[in-house]
Amino acid sequence: MKMEKNRAFGQVITGLIAQKNLSKEEAYDAFSMVLNNEVSDMQQGAFLAALTAKGETADEVAGGWQAIYELDTEKVVLADPDGVVDNCGTGMDTFKTFNISTAAAIVAAGGGVKVARHGARAISSICGTVDMAEALGVDVECSVEVVANSIEQAGLGLFNGMSPRVHPMALGRILSQIHFGSPLNIAASLANPALPKIGVRGVYAQNLLLPVARVMQSIGYTDALVVYGSINGSRQGMDEASVCGTTNCARLENNEIREFTFEPEDCGLPTHSCQELSADTNIADAAVKMVSLLGGHVPGARTDAVLLNAALIFLVRGTVKTLKEGVEQAREVLAGGKGMETLDRWVTVQNMTPDAGLKKLHNLQQEAAACRNC
Repeated sequence: MKMEKNRAFGQVITGLIAQKNLSKEEAYDAFSMVLNNEVSDMQQGAFLAALTAKGETADEVAGGWQAIYELDTEKVVLADPDGVVDNCGTGMDTFKTFNISTAAAIVAAGGGVKVARHGARAISSICGTVDMAEALGVDVECSVEVVANSIEQAGLGLFNGMSPRVHPMALGRILSQIHFGSPLNIAASLANPALPKIGVRGVYAQNLLLPVARVMQSIGYTDALVVYGSINGSRQGMDEASVCGTTNCARLENNEIREFTFEPEDCGLPTHSCQELSADTNIADAAVKMVSLLGGHVPGARTDAVLLNAALIFLVRGTVKTLKEGVEQAREVLAGGKGMETLDRWVTVQNMTPDAGLKKLHNLQQEAAACRNC
């Protein structure tokens, strides 16, 4: 039986190699076979590689999202869903930064926005979203109900995209085995158990801006901002807004999508060297630096990158009218100590063992203080 399915699935792959697009329904069926492990691992990898090489369409990503959300996502309903924002990147970008999106989410939550995150462990880098949260003391293997409560009570929660308690059937198995960017990364990032209607999404290639914005529109987002950050003098880029060059955007607003770009100077920030944003070589160091940054003790490129990406969340949520205003709001959050307050509250609430989580966080704070006094 599996041999017959492999043969049929091979025809789908052959079509993709020949540059034939799949309809949303065809993509749903193909992704469903992958999630259900109905074809061999070799066929699954070939499908994702062929789809990526062809170039994914909005319908193909939407079909993948539907399969993941319907077949492999534990759903949860927030008590107060209005205004909740999701921010995450797809990963697989060519320049690896420190975990900007996590810090930006904490700052945005400190500014009063409820943030429902959905992320993964590192696939192509040292420290992914889930790795960082875990290092800070957050319980990343808890149920979706615990995460939902954290969103409501702490203003921030993280669904672990590679945990069987969030995606019980297949997503962790697949993501842990592939190390290249594919439509699966995009579709999976959108399969948030809380299904927020507002989102910021970073993508790993500029040509994905419009397709991802269209997918977000088609699956029910009312307001969204999709970004790809470039680096001056380089072909590399990041799935974040950039303080090193131009940021390319696709904005979904009032049921219309428009494209635009901006420079750091447009937001009241200088342009920095990308090397200052480079990912740390180990998770322990990354966590200490994150605590220092949220405490307001890391001036320069790293803080500016966080301010800018928090500003994206404020903008799409509608608490500011311009990114420059959003940067200033984020700056006030850090200056007022609300970044660390939010992190402390998040570790406390998204935790089955809050004492252990807080002990880990407080140890990091002591290490950060010791480093500053060296």
